[in-house]
Amino acid sequence: MTLIDLLRSAWAIQPDKLLEIQAIYNTHLRGEKIDLDALEARLGRPLANDQKEYEIADGGVAVLTIDGVIAPKANLFTRVSGSATIEALTEQLQGAAEDPRARSIVLAMDTPGGNVFRVPAFAALVHTLAQQKPIVVHSAGMLASAGYWIGAAGNGVYINDTMVQVGSIGVVATHTYNPRADTSVKTEITAGKYKRIASSDAPLSAEGQAVLQADVDYVYSEFVNDVARFRGVTSEQVLEHMADGRVFRGQQAIDAGLVDGVSTLDALVESMATDPAKHAKRRKAVFAVPAGKPSKGAGAAPEDKPTNREKGKAMSDGNQPLTRASFEQEHAALFAQVRSEFVTLGATQELQRVQAVLAVGDGLPGHEKLLNALAFDGKTTAADAAGKVLAAEKEARAAAAKAHADDAPLAAKGGAAPSDKPKTKTEQVAEAQALAKEKGIDFVAALKQLGYAS
Repeated sequence: MTLIDLLRSAWAIQPDKLLEIQAIYNTHLRGEKIDLDALEARLGRPLANDQKEYEIADGGVAVLTIDGVIAPKANLFTRVSGSATIEALTEQLQGAAEDPRARSIVLAMDTPGGNVFRVPAFAALVHTLAQQKPIVVHSAGMLASAGYWIGAAGNGVYINDTMVQVGSIGVVATHTYNPRADTSVKTEITAGKYKRIASSDAPLSAEGQAVLQADVDYVYSEFVNDVARFRGVTSEQVLEHMADGRVFRGQQAIDAGLVDGVSTLDALVESMATDPAKHAKRRKAVFAVPAGKPSKGAGAAPEDKPTNREKGKAMSDGNQPLTRASFEQEHAALFAQVRSEFVTLGATQELQRVQAVLAVGDGLPGHEKLLNALAFDGKTTAADAAGKVLAAEKEARAAAAKAHADDAPLAAKGGAAPSDKPKTKTEQVAEAQALAKEKGIDFVAALKQLGYAS
C-alpha cells in the first residue's frame, strides 16, 4: 500500500487528527521538503517512534504500550506521526503470549485511532489470545476509533479516571480535488467502470461519492459487528448506545457500555498479578439507561442480528441525548401515543395474568377463595398460584385421609353427634366437599362449618 493509497483509504480516527496527518503528507506528496527538525521542535518530541517492547511487571504481568496513531507498518508516516504499527504490535503481543514469564497481559493504550488496514486482524488476534492468557486494556488518555476496535477485544476495558476519552466508533474517508494544484494537461485511459470513479484529478461525482460511501459503510459495519461480538451484545445495541461517532468521557463511557471500570494502571497490574483468573472471563457490556427512557437495547442481549447501516438515534439537540422530559415537550403527540400503548399493554398483561391464575382452579374445586385472593394481588403468577393451590389441596386431602382412618363417625363439636343418627365418615366427607364447592371455601373450613372436628 502506497502512502497516497493510505491517505485516501478508510480511517477509524479522530477527524482532526486525520486532517493534521493529511496536511503533513500533502506537503510531502507535492514534492515539498518536510523540515523534520522544525516538526520535532513544534511537536516537542523526537520523531523516531520505535514500538516499545513489552515489560514484565511483578507477578508475571506483561505490559504492552500502544501509543499514537495506528498504522499498518513502519515508514515515514510512523516517524512523523508518532505511530504504533500493527506490524510491530503483532510481534510484541505474540511474544508476550508465548513468554512463560507472563501469566497475563495489559495493553496500555493511548491512541486516537488510525488507518483500518490490518486492524480487524490484530483485534481478532487479541480476542483469540485473551482466551488463552488473560488480556485486559487500560487507557490513561484516549481510546478512540481503531484504538477501541482493538481495545474491545480484550477481556475487559478500564480507564484511569473520569477525564479519559473513549469511543468515536465511526469511519471516515476523504476525497481532495484542487483544480489549481496542477496546470498541466493529463489524459487518463482506463478500463472498468469504477477504475477512476473517485479520481483526485477531477471533482467527485455523485456516483463516485456513492462508491466511497459504500466502502465506508462496509468498514463501519465490520467495526460495529466486531465490537458487538467482543463485548457480548448485539450490533443493534452497539448502534443504539456506542457507535454514533461520539467520544465519551469517564462515567459516560461506562454508561454507554464501552468501559468496565476505573482503575490506575498500577492497581490493575496488581490485581492481575494477584489473581489473573479473575480477568480470564470476558466482561459483557452493561448499558445504563437514563430514568424515564425505555430502551430496547437494555438488559440481556437478544439474538444477534448484525446490521450494516447506523440506525438513527433520537437527540434533543446536537449533543445531548433525548430525555423523558424533552421527549414529552418536543413530541407531545408521539409521547401520548407511546404512553397510551404502554398503559394498554400493561392492562392487557394484567388481565392475562388474572385469567391464568383463575384457570388454575379448573378441575380442582374448593379453592375459589384462595384463587381470588391470588388473582387480584397484582403479582402472583399462574405458576405460583398452582403451587399454592396444590399445597391447599394436599392439606385438604390429608385431613380427609385422617378422617377415613377412623372407623367411627366424625365427632361433632362438644362431643355429641350432630344428629340422633350419626352420619358415617364417608357421608360427612361428602357433605363437607359439597359445601366447599357450593360456598367456594376449602375443605377444612367446610368441615368446621358443619361442626365436624378436623
